[in-house]
Amino acid sequence: MFTGIIETLGTITNIEKEGDNFHFTIKSNITSELKIDQSVAHNGVCLTVVKIQGDEYTVTAIKETLDKSNFKYVKIGDVVNLERAMILGARLDGHIVQGHVDQTATCVNVVEEDGSWVYTFEYDKTYNNVTIEKGSITVNGTSLTVVNSIDNKFSVAIIPYTYENTNFHTFKNGSVVNLEFDVIGKYVARLLEKRN
Repeated sequence: MFTGIIETLGTITNIEKEGDNFHFTIKSNITSELKIDQSVAHNGVCLTVVKIQGDEYTVTAIKETLDKSNFKYVKIGDVVNLERAMILGARLDGHIVQGHVDQTATCVNVVEEDGSWVYTFEYDKTYNNVTIEKGSITVNGTSLTVVNSIDNKFSVAIIPYTYENTNFHTFKNGSVVNLEFDVIGKYVARLLEKRN
């Protein structure tokens, strides 16, 4: 379990294909604190550390992960948001995040306002995921509050701290991001489906 509060950024330094799997090597300032078999969220995708060498570590993404996330587009030099699993008993500053990406979305608009940024994302509605005004959403692993929720589109407002300390500063029109919809909302939607 995660909170959606990004700890730090990592840089992809190597990508190796093995069958349908991809091994991603990441350079990060938290590498020395990691251990083999530890779960770390990368742009919101929970991946297991399989190798550590110096200030770099390696994780493996299977086909399912690649199909549902933006990891199929990641290249060497890209910056990813990193968060280690939550500590039991610690404050939950974001919201409950599983690290299971539901689908991707495309950034369709970025507006710089006086001291903040508003990003609008569009997603495929055939997956039956929904957002609600002032509800929680995870974008590339970052816990955010939805504004301007409509059928298959929503916006989020980003403060300077989040802009500088996540990979939001790299987003532009056409950027593909990972979405994890609010887990409570997903259960409610599923229960309503079963009643109909």
